Formats: sequence, structure tokens, C-alpha cells
Amino acid sequence: MTEELFREDGYLRSCEAVVTAVTDRGFAVDRTVFYPVGGGQPGDTGSYRGPGGEGRIVDCYRDRDTGLHLHVVGEGTVIPGTGERVTLEIDWDHRYRLMRMHSCMHMLCAAVTAPVTGGSISEDAGRLDFDLPSPPDRQAIEDRVNELIRSDVPMTLQWITDEELDAKPDLVRTMSVQPPRGCGRVRLVNFHGVDLQPCGGTHVARSGEIGPVRIQSIKSKGKQNRRITMAFA
Repeated sequence: MTEELFREDGYLRSCEAVVTAVTDRGFAVDRTVFYPVGGGQPGDTGSYRGPGGEGRIVDCYRDRDTGLHLHVVGEGTVIPGTGERVTLEIDWDHRYRLMRMHSCMHMLCAAVTAPVTGGSISEDAGRLDFDLPSPPDRQAIEDRVNELIRSDVPMTLQWITDEELDAKPDLVRTMSVQPPRGCGRVRLVNFHGVDLQPCGGTHVARSGEIGPVRIQSIKSKGKQNRRITMAFA
């Protein structure tokens, strides 16, 4: 399995790694700072440098069978060989905007007290689908989310066992996406006094880093499904 350095520190921008496998699309390594696509968050992009040259990494995903993270290279890029030591570096601006927007979704979860049925984020916007019978008050939600952001609460990470999570099912807000399991422990993201839930994504250290946001739209996606999309103001 690939060691996921970003799970402990979302602010890491680069690392040294050893290539452990190669495919026609890219390569896997023993450790990485690249977040793999999943949980509604896109995979990181960036670059690598090695003895044979350097190149672009245009995507990253995790192989469920092996636990290896495949770093997909750009067209025409030379793929490093197995056993080579490389330096991996993420596109920080891209990652940081995703961190801010992903954290914003936690503020939205706190502002809307209903089960989450789906969601996704991009650099500029993010959306959550809620199990709600009627449209919520748009201005009240926007005001509450921004209030939580301005409160600048700290975020910390903690880990619990799979069994502990099973004993506390209320921690899981998402009905469609389950938290990462299989390693014997699950990571909780805790925006203190605001939101606590299992989540595998990358987040800012304080809610104030998110910055002002606005509700872009609220749409009905079924009889009891309301999609709230937020964007940076």
C-alpha cells in the first residue's frame, strides 16, 4: 500500500518517494502527498522529478485491490522506472482551493441539520445534496455558513477504530459515501464546536482560511432531495 502522507498533514507540498509499480498510464510509489480522487474530491495534479527527467502528473487515484496510488502522467511524459527515487510536488494553488472548499462543505453540514445524500467539490464551488422535504431558507444558510467561517475555529484530526465508528453511527452524515475503512482505523475531522465527522479529504487548519462564500444555487433533485451549491464570494 502507498503511505498517504496527506492524511496526517494536508499542507505538505512535496515528498521523496520510490517507484513501486509502473503502468502504461503512470506509476505508483511507496509514499505520496497526492490526494487520490474520491469522496467527491478531485485527485491532485502536480509534477515529479527523477533521474530520467521530470514530467506532469495530471491525476491520481487509488487502486482498491492493491491500495497503491497511481499517479497518472501527462501525454508524452516519460514514466520513471520501478525502483527509481523521485520527488513529487503537488500544484499547491489547486490543492489549497480544494482544501478551502472541502472545509466549507463541513460548515454547510453544520448549518443544515439533515442527512447528506451526495456531494462533490471543485476548485471554485462545492455542493451537497440534503434529504429535505422542502427548500431551506437560502439567506439564513448563507449567513450561518459565513458566520461559522468568521468564527475561525481550529480543525484537528483524530482517529478511532472501525468498531468505535460502528458504535457511533450518528457520526456519519453522508448516506451515499462511506468513510475510508479497511485499515483498522477511521479518521475524524473535527472543526471544534462546529462539525465532527469521519472524512478522508484535505482540510484547512482553521475555518477562517476558507474565506467568504455565497450560495450559488438551491435546486430540487427529487421529492426530498435539495442540492445546495456554494462558491467563493
